[in-house]
Amino acid sequence: MTQATHTQLFINGRWLPSQSGEEYAIYNPARPDEIVGYVANANAADIDLACKAAESAFPAWSELSYQERAGYLRKVADHLTDDADELESRISLFTREHGKILNEASIEMRRFGDRFLLCADYAERLAEDQALQGPPFDTLIIRQARGPAALIVPWNWPISILGAKLPQALISGNTVVIKPSKDSCMAPILTVGRLAEILPPGVVNLVSGSASRIGDPLLTHPSITQINFTGSISIGKHVMKKAADNLVPVTLELGGNDAGLFLDDVVLDEATYKRIYLASFMSAGQICMALKRIYVHRSRYDELVAGLIAVAEKQVIGDGLLAETTMGPINNSRQHEIVMGMINEAKEAGADVRELGVVPNQELYEKGYFQKPTLVLNPDPSLRIVCEEQFGPVVPIIPFDTDEEAIGFANNSEFGLCSSVWSSDRERALKIAKRLEAGYTYINGHGPLAQDSRAPFGGFKSSGIGRNLGYEGIAAFQEAHAISAPEKWLFK
Repeated sequence: MTQATHTQLFINGRWLPSQSGEEYAIYNPARPDEIVGYVANANAADIDLACKAAESAFPAWSELSYQERAGYLRKVADHLTDDADELESRISLFTREHGKILNEASIEMRRFGDRFLLCADYAERLAEDQALQGPPFDTLIIRQARGPAALIVPWNWPISILGAKLPQALISGNTVVIKPSKDSCMAPILTVGRLAEILPPGVVNLVSGSASRIGDPLLTHPSITQINFTGSISIGKHVMKKAADNLVPVTLELGGNDAGLFLDDVVLDEATYKRIYLASFMSAGQICMALKRIYVHRSRYDELVAGLIAVAEKQVIGDGLLAETTMGPINNSRQHEIVMGMINEAKEAGADVRELGVVPNQELYEKGYFQKPTLVLNPDPSLRIVCEEQFGPVVPIIPFDTDEEAIGFANNSEFGLCSSVWSSDRERALKIAKRLEAGYTYINGHGPLAQDSRAPFGGFKSSGIGRNLGYEGIAAFQEAHAISAPEKWLFK
């Protein structure tokens, strides 16, 4: 059996145990009785130490030029993958603690550095101040880093989501305190420790532990000047309330129930069906930007259903470490119960539920937090499988008759994170895309494999506030500062 991993807190350039000495266990979701490792369980005193370290490191880091900080980010990108054995060890650990298949874990780990390179490339643009020449005044508008930022990361895609926050905060001139989810956090913790080896002490700090124990002390710490949170709506509302205590600005990415509209002129071929499948079921559907509601024109409904079934029934469900596995387990028992509850509700309501795929090891399947890729055909729209975020390997497929009806279905949601339009008509697809209430709309694609990391990412309505990624995601970590003088005084 593989030896259990132990991770500590990372504060002011050093690995430290929690001040209480406490740890908690992480289990393999494919084999819930198997302990993968132990994680340091921080308390309020550890939060105070980390926040003060970030505060002490902020002046020197923020005084560096954008180009100097970009140089650090480029070195970080190289260092994340320059030791092949160490990288493979983190990837394997990531699969064991999370459940995602090795290929997905590898992609997430190997592409993490790309987010640092993208941010480094903004250095020259960020260094350009805005000059407003008089009359009536000469005014210079600059952007300044706020100070230590709290970055709170969920369990589903922790490395990728951290990549939408951390390099943006750093290039902006901020220092950070990172709090990963209590679940599937060991590989992310080791990854943060590795990248922090390149940075001055205190620029990046990490505290692990239960949100109920360290969440509020982090959110309300007087050193924290901004909070960037990804997670559920209910916790996002709590974050916003706590941030109000110190009038700290927040960026909230709170998930979604993404609709995809498949028009009557959509091209449905083998490549399209594979894109649809991955858009819905990659990482067992545990992706905020996954395709979670499929609306298809009635004339193409049977065709799309048959094509998606053909792809899904070939999938192999099992341990993500095995080469033949194409879908691993749901990450934790809580989420597994939520997904199973939605599926059972749909069955009891009389919906046509298709559970598909191949299970080589039935004993393992029943023991772990597994669920086959599942299609729910034409369910009642009031069911939770339609109106709530499933966050698991299940998607409803619903027919529509007109474009107007499809747009209404898509927008009839408290969420507004992502959406997609699938059509062979560019003008028609673009016209519909502009009417969808979502922060990001894909055309003839959906989800991570269709995502442009240069573009801002965030949601409308209950899907959140503010944006990550892109130039806008960097600017979100700064404040505008206007400097005025008499006309012809600043600018000759």
